[in-house]
Parts: sequence; structure tokens; C-alpha cells
Amino acid sequence: MNRLNGKVAIITGASAGIGRATAKLFANEGAKLVVAARRQAELDSLVAEITADGGVAVALAGDVTSESYAQALVELALAKFGRLDVAFNNAGILGEMGPTTGVSEQGWTAALNTNLTSGFLGAKHQIPAMLKTGAGSIIFTSTFVGYSFAFPGVAAYAASKSGLIGLTQALAAEYGPQGIRVNAILPGAVDTQMYRDMNNTAESQAFITNMHALKRVAQPEELARSVLYLASDDSSFITGTASLIDGGASITRA
Repeated sequence: MNRLNGKVAIITGASAGIGRATAKLFANEGAKLVVAARRQAELDSLVAEITADGGVAVALAGDVTSESYAQALVELALAKFGRLDVAFNNAGILGEMGPTTGVSEQGWTAALNTNLTSGFLGAKHQIPAMLKTGAGSIIFTSTFVGYSFAFPGVAAYAASKSGLIGLTQALAAEYGPQGIRVNAILPGAVDTQMYRDMNNTAESQAFITNMHALKRVAQPEELARSVLYLASDDSSFITGTASLIDGGASITRA
């Protein structure tokens, strides 16, 4: 449908899962992409797939917790494509898990830096580029964990991802008058490697499945379609939202 025709997007965490699915969907919808993640080989594979399908993408591997990397991604978008319209700040980790009193300061900091500070650094450099064209859409990947459903043992993950909701609202209020929309998605369980690492037993997977009203977990492509909606002009009057895309987990208790 070419809902992103002529637009340029940055996607972090693009090497796998939701980020990879979103990159492929954005390219199919006409966007030119800068894809980012730690792993160069996976990014090169993604770019090759997009190119083979007739899309346009360039890759830059790096650490999303580095401000210089956040700046370099924007500079690459401007150098290659001349503008920036969309940013999907999606990179994240589970972080150190277990009873909160046993979480190390290093584990806590790693989760906050990857899940929250990276979003701040991304937006800090993405917004000035978007202001040049007078419009833009920024999307963060938060989570339903710590927002509508609590798990024990994931304090660092929940706190860091919940912080993105506050960042979303603050940026939406601050830059809405200049045409920049900022939203967050709050997925339920998604069939990614992170999900499989966290739920590596049949019992755990059954618990998570039954926690959702739909009695299944999502596929990355389903989340990608929601990100596309927020990135496109179809959502032109939506900003400052934290959108639950959780298969009804927020209304169901296992």
C-alpha cells in the first residue's frame, strides 16, 4: 500500500524479532531504512533480504547505549537519504533477573541503559533531524510488564521499560506543537528469541500462553503492523499514547 512511500526510518534492534519484522514491513511499504543492532552479520542478512525484495536499506552496527552511535545513525540517514521521518527505538534486553534484593547494581544499570537511556539518546538526536521537515513519528517498544501485569523477578526490566512511557509522554507534549508524534507500544508475549530464552520449559510456555485472552503469544509480524500504523499518516492524530498490544493479557489473569 506504500503507506511509508518517500519516508526515511531508523530502526534499532533490527537484527531479530520485532525489529527485523518491522524493517521488512517498512521496506515493503516504501520506506528507506537505516537498520541498527549490535550484530553486523545479521544486519547484512537483513539488508540483503530487503534489497532482494526491491527495498532500500543500509546498516550500521553498534551499541545503542552510546550517544555517538545514536548520532551516527541520524547522520547516516541524512547523508544517504536526506531526511528522517520515523524512528522505531526498539532495542532492548531482559537484563538481570531474580529477586530484586539480589540484583546487582551492574545488572540494574545495564537494563536501564539499554532499554531506557538508549531511547532518550535516540530521540535526542532524531528530533532535530525531524524538526527540519516539520514532522516525524517516534515509537518506543515498552511492555505490558510493570504496566498492567506484574511478574516477580524482573524489576530492572519492568522499571526500565515503564520509564519509556514517561519519556513518551514528555516528548509528545514537548514536541507536538512542532509536528512530531511520539508513542509507545506495549506488547504482550511475542515469539522471539528473548521470549524463548525467558520461557524455556513447557510449563512456563503454557503459563504465558494462558495468561493472554487470545490463548497464544504474538508473532513479530503482528507487532510490526501496529508499529506501521503509528509510523504512518493513518495515526496522524495519535501522540503520547502507550498502546497495549498484548492479546488481552491486561484483562486476564492465568
